[in-house]
Amino acid sequence: MNSEEEFYDAETGLESDDSCEVSFKDALVFDNKHVSDGSSAHENGVWQRRKSLPADMISRNNFSMWGVLKKCIGMELSKIAMPVVFNEPLSFLQRLSEYMEHTHLIHKACSMSDSIDRMQVVAAFAVSAVASQWERTGKPFNPLLGETFELTREDEGYRLISEQVSHHPPISAFHAQSLKQEFEFHGSIYPKLKFWGKSMEAEPKGTMTLELIKHKEVYTWTNPMCCVHNIILGKLWLEQYGAVEIINHSTGDKCVLNFKPCGMFGKELHKVEGCILDKSKKKRRVIYGKWTECMYSVEPKVYDAFRKSEKKSGGDAKKPKQEQQSCEGDDADEMPDVQETVTVIPGSALLWRITPRPTHSAQMYNFTSFAMTLNELEPGAERLLAPTDSRLRPDIRAMENGDIDLSSREKERLEEKQRAARRERSKDEEEWTPRWFHQGSSPHTGAEDWLYSGGYFDRNYSHCPDIY
Repeated sequence: MNSEEEFYDAETGLESDDSCEVSFKDALVFDNKHVSDGSSAHENGVWQRRKSLPADMISRNNFSMWGVLKKCIGMELSKIAMPVVFNEPLSFLQRLSEYMEHTHLIHKACSMSDSIDRMQVVAAFAVSAVASQWERTGKPFNPLLGETFELTREDEGYRLISEQVSHHPPISAFHAQSLKQEFEFHGSIYPKLKFWGKSMEAEPKGTMTLELIKHKEVYTWTNPMCCVHNIILGKLWLEQYGAVEIINHSTGDKCVLNFKPCGMFGKELHKVEGCILDKSKKKRRVIYGKWTECMYSVEPKVYDAFRKSEKKSGGDAKKPKQEQQSCEGDDADEMPDVQETVTVIPGSALLWRITPRPTHSAQMYNFTSFAMTLNELEPGAERLLAPTDSRLRPDIRAMENGDIDLSSREKERLEEKQRAARRERSKDEEEWTPRWFHQGSSPHTGAEDWLYSGGYFDRNYSHCPDIY
């Protein structure tokens, strides 16, 4: 292992219900996407996407993360060597593409005529983008400089390209576009992680930008903070927290979502609440739910009346003392029991509901059905993919096949090759130039960002670096 490996994204998971056990009798339905039982989509009526990985998850029982992290308390984890056993068989670029699992929400927003209706569905999409983190206990492989990942889903009507554009600091850029020119979704991610002894905090750096071309609307937001508990002792689990502000730069509408920390006794675990304000700051909708389950919207007056009646009746304030747990335990931050599923307020509209994971997900790194397909080489794909695509990485392929020793050797070989290339550039005083993205200013926020240069899908890969 080496000190130059960058520990990107130690996102983990937590236990919850496998489905959203709520009553839908009082809810309108905005999310009408068919939810399967983990089965895969068909391509051209013949080829079927895989439903599992080639091998079960590699056991981590004989490995201790404490040996790696004990000298890093309070530090940013930018140069920490991590054994490959703590990884999951995906690159961080592939992990980024999981934002697109619920693309049907973008299509739904495109079809709506009212800007407030569009905003609430965009808000649901922003929440859905972090839902795949639930129960994920492994970190993705750190992308090599110049690594790319392409995802084309004709069945969902989009294609995506991502590239590792910087090594120090680690920055991953992505750009997704509708095949029918309905939307573009893009951004660049620079996750900053700090280790605090029992927990690890991840601060998301980077702005998400969604453009609805038909409506000439642009939305921007940043992802919530997350904290991974029990890095050293106990069962790993994750909470998301912090304010997420979604701005419609075209209309002035704004949605403020509060991802609540678990709080004392875990009462707020997983909860997300917020509201949509129009340009005159009038509250138009209240949005509520859990990022692990589902999201709803309701009229503000209905929401306020329901909460008042709930307080009068005592609500859920009384909890058996023997079941109460604090997130600040002395030995381990025990994950609080999920107190209840989402209570549906009569008159609410269902915006989004998480897709159930396959029954064997726990043996497959807790992957969703969508994640299971990301490292799959489709028939004929090697002829079309850039030679830098994540699916061609031998260390990830070896781990997916259950060969941890080969994965470790290949990972070290690729890292040494990357260091050698960096030494050569330094000798020639040559700066690294990304192939598919360039640095510039966002026309919507003015902030510095990495913007797609275009041309990837022309399939001219003659200037791609040799990184594998």
